[in-house]
Amino acid sequence: MAEVSGVVAEEMLDLKRLDDIVAKRGKLPDATIPILQDAQAAYGYLPEEVLRRVSEITDITARQLYGVATFYTQFRLEPVGENIIKVCHGTACHVGGAERISEVIHDELGVEEGGTTADRKFTLENVACLGCCSLSPVVMINETVYGRLTGSKIRKVLRSYRDADGTQEK
Repeated sequence: MAEVSGVVAEEMLDLKRLDDIVAKRGKLPDATIPILQDAQAAYGYLPEEVLRRVSEITDITARQLYGVATFYTQFRLEPVGENIIKVCHGTACHVGGAERISEVIHDELGVEEGGTTADRKFTLENVACLGCCSLSPVVMINETVYGRLTGSKIRKVLRSYRDADGTQEK
């Protein structure tokens, strides 16, 4: 197994998928964002090999690709967990106890904000607002919103994800 960015890769990336993406989006610099979005959807993040290959088969330089990928927060240069946890830290959630929720998540999973658990099951992000102020404090895991959280409620939610194989209790 090869080691890529400190993570053991189980298999080599199939870079041929990029040919289809570029055929669909085009080779010109104005296609940079759609190409990166499609590549990230295909690979889960934007590994260095993907950026290098896109640069080789398009008219977009590696510098341009990297600049766009690091400027926009939607793009990831590191692998993320199977479950993305977004903790709202907007005003209502802050007042409602978002810091405590973040502490419980850290204690329960052993992950810092912006980090991914060693088993790559969870990635933790703090966000400015999820738009669910009446439910504060709020956490979104993948596409599911959990509101009116307490320490014990978020522990129960996290354990249901950790203990389940892709399913969770609500």
